[in-house]
Amino acid sequence: NVQEVTAAIQSQNQAFGIGQIGSQPAKPGTEQQFVVTAQGLLSKPEEFENIIVRTAKEGSAIVRVKDVGRVELAKRDYSLASRMNGKTATTIGIYQQPGANAVATAKLVRAKMEELKGKFPTGLDYKIVLDTSQFTLYSIDKVVHTFFEAVILVVLVVFVFLQSLRATVIPILAVPVSIVGTFVGMHLLGFSINMLTMFGMILAIGLVVDDAIVVVENVEVNIGQKGLAPLEAAKQAMTEIAGALISIVLVLLAVFLPVAFLGGVTGTLFKQFAITIAISMVISGIMALTLSPALAAIIIKAHHGEKNRFFRAFDAGFERVRQGYLAGAAAVIRFWPVSLGVFAAALAGILLMFRVLPSSFVPEEDQGYFFVVAQVQDAASLDVTKRFTTALEAIMLKDPAVQDVGTVNGYSFIDGQQNNSAAVMFGLLKPFEERKDAKLLSFDTLKRLNAQFFGRRDGAAFAVNPPSIPGLGTTGGFEFYIQNRGSGEPRATDAALQAFLAKARQRPELQGVSTTFHANSQQLFVDLDRNKAEVLGVHVGDVFQAMQAYFGSQVAGQFSRFSRVWFVILQADAEYRANPDDFSRVFVRAANGANIPLSTLITTRYVASPKLVTRFNGFPAVKITGDPAPGFSSGQAIRAMEESAAEALPGDFAYAWAGQALQEKESGSTSSSAFIFGLIIVFLLLAAQFEKWTLPIAVVLTVPFAVLGALGLTWVLGLENDVYFQVGLVTLVGLAAKNAILICEFAIELVHKGKTPREAAVEAAGLRLRAIIMTSFAFVLGCVPLAIATGPGANSLRAIGTGVIGGMLFSTLIAIFFVPLFFWMLETLSERSAVKKGKA
Repeated sequence: NVQEVTAAIQSQNQAFGIGQIGSQPAKPGTEQQFVVTAQGLLSKPEEFENIIVRTAKEGSAIVRVKDVGRVELAKRDYSLASRMNGKTATTIGIYQQPGANAVATAKLVRAKMEELKGKFPTGLDYKIVLDTSQFTLYSIDKVVHTFFEAVILVVLVVFVFLQSLRATVIPILAVPVSIVGTFVGMHLLGFSINMLTMFGMILAIGLVVDDAIVVVENVEVNIGQKGLAPLEAAKQAMTEIAGALISIVLVLLAVFLPVAFLGGVTGTLFKQFAITIAISMVISGIMALTLSPALAAIIIKAHHGEKNRFFRAFDAGFERVRQGYLAGAAAVIRFWPVSLGVFAAALAGILLMFRVLPSSFVPEEDQGYFFVVAQVQDAASLDVTKRFTTALEAIMLKDPAVQDVGTVNGYSFIDGQQNNSAAVMFGLLKPFEERKDAKLLSFDTLKRLNAQFFGRRDGAAFAVNPPSIPGLGTTGGFEFYIQNRGSGEPRATDAALQAFLAKARQRPELQGVSTTFHANSQQLFVDLDRNKAEVLGVHVGDVFQAMQAYFGSQVAGQFSRFSRVWFVILQADAEYRANPDDFSRVFVRAANGANIPLSTLITTRYVASPKLVTRFNGFPAVKITGDPAPGFSSGQAIRAMEESAAEALPGDFAYAWAGQALQEKESGSTSSSAFIFGLIIVFLLLAAQFEKWTLPIAVVLTVPFAVLGALGLTWVLGLENDVYFQVGLVTLVGLAAKNAILICEFAIELVHKGKTPREAAVEAAGLRLRAIIMTSFAFVLGCVPLAIATGPGANSLRAIGTGVIGGMLFSTLIAIFFVPLFFWMLETLSERSAVKKGKA
């Protein structure tokens, strides 16, 4: 019986420390001292075969392990079976330590595997199928290309407006100086080059030239229109605009720095982006106040001679634009009730757009690989699962976008547990440069594969993207839990689950809504007659130990091989545990030494109950996964799931979100807090700068136009309100305020010189229009490569680029007409208030 075999192995396979000959204390005059050794742990299968299990009293008969079983050197566990492209393989997952660099770790792993390959036996090879760092490298490479495209476009805009290579050099110098300084700051803060820091770099290209452009443009005006010498022109320019430059830098810092202290995943995403821009803005501001005016005094010369035809035509066209703008600004002030109505309509438009614009957490990306979740009939064997996944492999390898397919049979990817009826497969797509056709991107590839998987009779399978942010969930889409907060009974849970699934699967916003929970999984229940066992002198523990050894496995000791220690596993051979009748083959030892058949002590019956019970936040729960249907956003899918739950779930049930869906729900409030906090800080900072409470309102009131533009263009292009779009919104607070500051700073100076608020507002707007248009279009064109990006990481690039372009276009083309209006109204209100206080 099992107890005898186990006891024999344990007693005859031990490590003994015998001792030494002549060890201290020893007899005086002892000449030798040496260690006594003997064979302890066995190391070869033959040695285990010869272990004696039982002998006759006279020693005439000996029963050895090889007489009652067989011994082999084999795997410890056969519950998982891996394949690679249809061939038997062993899958090894390697994960980086927290804080480690993914790209550097992947390089070290590749180098180590090449080193180990030299020691592989003949016929053994390895292949790295899934390397998530490749997507990071491709994405950063794409962002770097976008970075240089943005630099070229910014240079062209600056040259066209300044119309002088000498003058163009000054703001362009701000780019490398600011970028190098930003890299130094990132290094000191422990940041890496990643998607978020590179986003910050690209947006910073348009921002860092702004301050220098304002300086150069003002120096040019002083030289060309006022006839000042370059040095005097530079001094005069700094007297006029130093305050505005400081305000702009402080406002942008006030917008970005608070974002760095937000909590949660959204705060983590915002942090490096915001600090990257903040560092570049500080360096740019210092350059604009020191290096740029010094270079302007040396490099810029008075224009002599006639400009070429292109620049003459450009200047004539711009002058017509300026005159039209002045007329428009004056009309906005003249018909101020209508203008305020337009402003109110813009506010209403923002509220409407936030309601109609689909929302999500982060956009899904083609990361170069995907997962397939496979499930066969419940209680099916691992062989059945293998047959099903073999058929799926053939389908996947025929697809023109797929390069390799790996399979792990016996593992439920959704539950994170071993399950003989489940499998996870991962498909590696061909390199990005070979998949430029949209049909070969992961999105269309998954559609093709799922169309072929649908309706199969031998099992169910669904191909899914990995989560956009590693670690947030197991797959893309959403993760939803139904919690039983009442009885906890599986049948009640199943009834609520089926009612919910019936509702959810009717919603057009959802697809692939499924669960791995089965309340009626077939199981064999063993009833032990404990009273009878005690009467016969059989220990209950011996009964269960025998069953475990036969139908599961039992550790019976250790052995030494290949300079390592391994487990000795005891298990019934396959033919003795193939069906329930095999319980009759099992015997247990009674106290009197008799072997008692297990069938006399137990009865078996089939029952239906869950194979796995999951808990979420302490309650019995069921995990449900799914995806938004084509044409719907994740935000709409979340609402559909919550509405289905509200309609279908009983009162003692609740639901909860996990993974990306949870972060999406939490990110909305976080981003709103960042946006509102940014507005408040900008207002307070400008109030201190202008020493008035009214003028900062004129600046802040221009922000809604930028927000409306961002929402509008994002909606028109079919994009969504995600974290990257929200990053752009926070950026627009500072950018929209920047244009208004340039006008208000000059307008308040003109008021101090005796102009009326109305005259000062229109005149200042005309004086600063060229600088505003130049800086704004430099920024917009710098963001164009983001908005039209393709390839890996393109969805994230488009999300942030489209929003800021739409916002800046509205801020530049519409909001600047309203800045004079707001300045006139608020400055007039301030003067009247001051007069009333003087009379009082």
